[in-house]
Amino acid sequence: MVFTLHRYIFRELFRSFFLATVVLTLMISVGLLVPTLQDFGVGPGQILHLLGYFMPIALTFVLPMSALFASSLIYGRFAADRELDACRASGISLWTLIYPGLTLAIFVAAANLILSFYVAPAFIQRTEQSVKANAEHILFRNIERKGSYTLPSSPYRLYADRANPENNLLEGVVIVNLPTGEPGWLITAEQAKVRIETRSTFNKATIVARNAYRFNENDWAQIGDTTIETQFPSLLSDSIKFQKIEQLKRIRANKMNFFPVRKMIMEARAQLAMEMLAHDINIQMQQTAAYYELEEVDGSRSYHLSAAACVEDFKKANALTLTGPIQLIQVDRSGMTVEYTSNEGHIELENDGENLRLEMRLENPSWKRPGVEPGKAVSKFVNNVRFPQSLADQVAMDGIMDTVSQADTDASVLEGPRSGRLAAICKRIPEQLEKVDNQISSEIHSRLVLGMGSIALILTGIALGILFRGGHMLSAFGASAIPGGVLVVFILAGKEMTKNPSTPAMTGVSVMWIGLGVLAALTLWIYRKLLRT
Repeated sequence: MVFTLHRYIFRELFRSFFLATVVLTLMISVGLLVPTLQDFGVGPGQILHLLGYFMPIALTFVLPMSALFASSLIYGRFAADRELDACRASGISLWTLIYPGLTLAIFVAAANLILSFYVAPAFIQRTEQSVKANAEHILFRNIERKGSYTLPSSPYRLYADRANPENNLLEGVVIVNLPTGEPGWLITAEQAKVRIETRSTFNKATIVARNAYRFNENDWAQIGDTTIETQFPSLLSDSIKFQKIEQLKRIRANKMNFFPVRKMIMEARAQLAMEMLAHDINIQMQQTAAYYELEEVDGSRSYHLSAAACVEDFKKANALTLTGPIQLIQVDRSGMTVEYTSNEGHIELENDGENLRLEMRLENPSWKRPGVEPGKAVSKFVNNVRFPQSLADQVAMDGIMDTVSQADTDASVLEGPRSGRLAAICKRIPEQLEKVDNQISSEIHSRLVLGMGSIALILTGIALGILFRGGHMLSAFGASAIPGGVLVVFILAGKEMTKNPSTPAMTGVSVMWIGLGVLAALTLWIYRKLLRT
């Protein structure tokens, strides 16, 4: 008889639990899908795939609420129909009747832990891969719909008159670069080829503009063909809370696997590289009749540079200022030379990728070339200049974390004084690394607390359903949601505490577990009261 009773209760529980899960999952999945459609402009064919990917993500939040709703509703109705009283009068204890609900609670807790630690992050990454697999399509789709597209987490915005997705080609192109707090520039080109490369921890966009003109704040120059490279984070899962447990362990072991850390390290690397370049140029200029040798990436031209001094540009990051008199001798493959002289010049880092490239600009230079009348130009602009290999080897990507972490110490590869900008970046690095460690601990413990708290929450829903049997059936669910809300408050408060650098990470973790303890104590108190009645 007890087995038949358990099967009856569990069948009713499962029916309500299943219906509630389906409805809530569809609602939340559609809610998650809408921002993705707005942000990435995916096509109609991808919508069903994305909806299927979002469902396991939604289940992480839906399962506890569906089980709470089903348990409070079914046990409330079981008590209201006097079936509970009949069972107890027959000698069946309350704990025996609760076994189906306890089974559901354990199932939901286990499913929630598996979903939060493994399944949901995996499907988030599948969603991301589905979006990124068509990242170029998304770019061209936005160009066709809106006429422009901003590369995620980058200062570059692309405008184009026409898009040719089949050949990854844009026509009538304007590329705008508006870095925060710094003067920007724009490039116009007849055509531009766009390629997006997906890496495990970041994405790389390469834009090759043909027959381009570059416009700065005060001047412009024809620069011919030019290449722009930029890195941007994963489109959807650039967050600790979206990582599987194995990925969290990998990030903890090597913080470069997390894009925000990688971005900061690359920023420090770029600043360190430019200060090393300034120091190297100044050392070379101290020698009599010495020139600093540079060449373009494709080897088509080499340059011999001479200047009075090379100093950091305090207005712009990753930029140097050359002070006059400046002499730049350009030599092409055929041996043709052009000599430029100026009193002001600049060297900037052209891209933020792994392969460092430079660009040079001379202001109002005079030029002379054999067999041609000397002249004067508004500016001389040179792009795609190879970063000196001897310096690039010292800031190679292998071991770059240690290199930049020591950039403001005596073990630095940079000789001489460091700039305030480099010191400020180096100071932020250990803070960011500690912040990531705290976020990982916070995320792991929050998932554990929420999963294990599902058991106490569902048992509370069963008890309140029985206690509220004389009232409206949904009142028990409403009352049961209050302890769940309290648990969520404790979890959120604990996670916020771990973000505060002045608070030890274990304090925030302890707050989460205290919330679970409070919920468990409340559950025991309710059942004690229930057994007495």
